[in-house]
Amino acid sequence: MTGALFEITFWLTVPFWGLMIFAPGSPLTARIAASPLIAVPPLVVYSVLVAGHLPQLWATMSTPDLAELRAFAGSAWGASAVWAQVIAWDLLIGAWMYREGRRLRLHPLLMGPLLVLTIVLSPFGFALFLAIRYACDRRNRGTTVVTGQ
Repeated sequence: MTGALFEITFWLTVPFWGLMIFAPGSPLTARIAASPLIAVPPLVVYSVLVAGHLPQLWATMSTPDLAELRAFAGSAWGASAVWAQVIAWDLLIGAWMYREGRRLRLHPLLMGPLLVLTIVLSPFGFALFLAIRYACDRRNRGTTVVTGQ
């Protein structure tokens, strides 16, 4: 069962990524990408994977130790759980990037490859997007963050 859960995790997020990359102007895409609930499918997989291992997971994560973390990630359920968590967070980062790209009116031919890079190597895609965002949005956003205007 662990192998099947590992395999299905990414595919549960493909429709969301597909909308953001191939239908960025759709109102449906905007509505879906605005919801943090898009991360629920991989988080359900994560929950199923860790449900029977909560004491071990807690011990591993509450007092980080490299040897313990290696043992955790070296198990099928541990590696699958890490994968599901990474997939969920990557999708949340990608959805935020999508929304910010729309706000900045970045062209889909720029955002599409950035989102693909984020799927494959999220730290690089995210860092590159942050640099582009900074270059496009230099104005003082202090009041925008507070007032939403």
